Formats: sequence, C-alpha cells, structure tokens
Amino acid sequence: MMTLQIVWFLLVGVLLVGYAVLDGFDLGVGLWHLFTKKDEHRRVLLRSIGPFWDGNEVWLITGGGALFAAFPPVYASVFSGFYLALFLVLMALIFRAVAIEFRSQEEGKRWRNFFDWAFSIGSLVPALVYGVAIGNLLGGVPLDAGGDYHGGLFGLLNPYALLIGVVGLMMFATHGALWIGFKTEGELSEKALNWARIAFFAYAGLFVLAAVVSLATQPQHLENYKEMPVLWILPVLALAGFAVLGLLILKRRAFHAFLASAALIALLFLLVAAAIFPALVPAVDPKLSLTAFNSSSSKLTLSWMLGIAIVGMPFVLGYTVWVYRSFAGVVKADDEGYGH
Repeated sequence: MMTLQIVWFLLVGVLLVGYAVLDGFDLGVGLWHLFTKKDEHRRVLLRSIGPFWDGNEVWLITGGGALFAAFPPVYASVFSGFYLALFLVLMALIFRAVAIEFRSQEEGKRWRNFFDWAFSIGSLVPALVYGVAIGNLLGGVPLDAGGDYHGGLFGLLNPYALLIGVVGLMMFATHGALWIGFKTEGELSEKALNWARIAFFAYAGLFVLAAVVSLATQPQHLENYKEMPVLWILPVLALAGFAVLGLLILKRRAFHAFLASAALIALLFLLVAAAIFPALVPAVDPKLSLTAFNSSSSKLTLSWMLGIAIVGMPFVLGYTVWVYRSFAGVVKADDEGYGH
C-alpha cells in the first residue's frame, strides 16, 4: 500500500510538471503580449501557441482528476478552502481562451486592444496564483482536524507565498520568452531574447532570495534532507540548471535554452516535493497535514488507477509529441491559423 501511495504522490507531481512546462510557455507568451505594439507581432504570438494552448491545459485537468481519485481528502480541502483563488484562476483562463479565439475576428483597434488586455491579464493571474499556491504549501496551511482550511483568500496572500508567486511568474515569463525566441524570426525573435534575458535575471535573483528566506523561516524543509542526504543533489542540480540556462540565454540559443528551462522547471518541482514529502497539503501544525499516507484512496482504487495510467499515458505522450512535431518550425505573420 505504501508503495502505491508514493507512486501516486510522484504521478500527481509528474502531471503538474507536465502542465507547468507545457502551459507555462503559453502563459509566458501572454505575459509578453502587450510588450510589443505591432499588430502583426501580436498576431504571430497568438499563432505560435494556437495549436497547443488548449491541449496544454488538459494536463491541469488530468492532474486535478488524479488528485480527486487518488487523494480525495486533499482534493476536498484544496478545492473548498482555496475556492475563491481557484475561481479567479478559472475566470482568468476563460477570459484568456475567449481572447485567443475572438481577438482577430474584428479589425477594430478597440476590439483588438480589449482582447489583448484580456489575454495578458488572463495569463498573468494564473501564472501568479499558481506560484502563490506553491508558496502556501511550502509555508504551511492553517488546517483544522477535519482537514478544512481556515484563513480566507487574503490569508493566502502572505509575504512568503507572494515571494514564491513572483518567482513562478518570472519562471513562466522566461519560459514564454524563449518559446517566442525560437518560434518566431527577425525583430520579434530578437525582442523575445532580450525579454528572456531580463526575465531570467529576475528569476534567478528571486529564486536565490526565496531560498535564503526559506532556509531562515521554514526549517522543516530540511527534515527530508537530513534523513536522506542524497537529496542534496537536487539543489546542486537546480543551481547548475540556472547557470546553464543563463549561459544559453546570453548566447541567444533560444531552442536549447527553452529545453534547459523546461528541465529546470521539473527540477524546481522536485525541490518542492523533496521539501514537503509525504505531505500533499502541509499544515501549520504538522500533525494535521494531509499526506500521501493518511489521505489516499484504497489499495484497490490506487491499483486500478495505476493500471489505467500505465496503459493510457503512452497514448497521451505519443499524441503530444505528434502535435508538437506537426506544428514545428517558425511561425510567420502570413501563416494560416489564429490571429489572421
């Protein structure tokens, strides 16, 4: 039973990593959308994510479904206690989707400006809130004995969580700028690489600050490292990942930097997992935390789900690879698709 619980802790994490890497770049594209004034450039940005953005969001839905089936008390606690925050994210994603579809349906400047703002704000809110959510998990959530959250929306917006939220925002901004850098050409690509450099320095600096603050204020993060010293390889790899990413950005190698950014995102999620395991929702009082061991479904449920995952995941991964290969290459203003 314990093995299945650990496996599902990791599988939920894999789904969240997949979402952060894939939807992270198109959220990042939205963050930069208003930084270019040319309508042609904005149309190219939409076309660069057009074939992918809705499929990328499926990873989040799948992650939520897996959480519901594998760890029902965690799902109940998160989706009820964080209801307002999740509602804000949902509304932002709806506005964002509508903006992508409707922005270029009319030629009017006011029409397009309205949906340009909707697209960017609809990208900003989720990118920030996701990081704030991670910050609250790292800092501990005020749960009662029944696993219910007590604190309200503003309780989630504490300084530590906001710091982690801004780190996540810069992570997505860097990731998105690198996507633009290798999916476009000419002036827009050059702009994007400049954006990536600016965002990266903010990303790296804020990460270091967050690490220092975490070590000073969240000593519980080191408990697993004390028990398993091999875990220290993760922060070492993360620092190396930042160094490699920064070097590739400075050399303006957009595609390789994008791959390095994706790997670094996965590493940072591993750091979070190593800090909080076995908790899925760490509580301020550790005894009240919802963990992989006290919040899981039955052995039968976890076993059947694992079988379905083993059969289904290759199809999902194969389809994802096929889509990205089918729409590989540089996007141009005169291409068919979004933003015509």
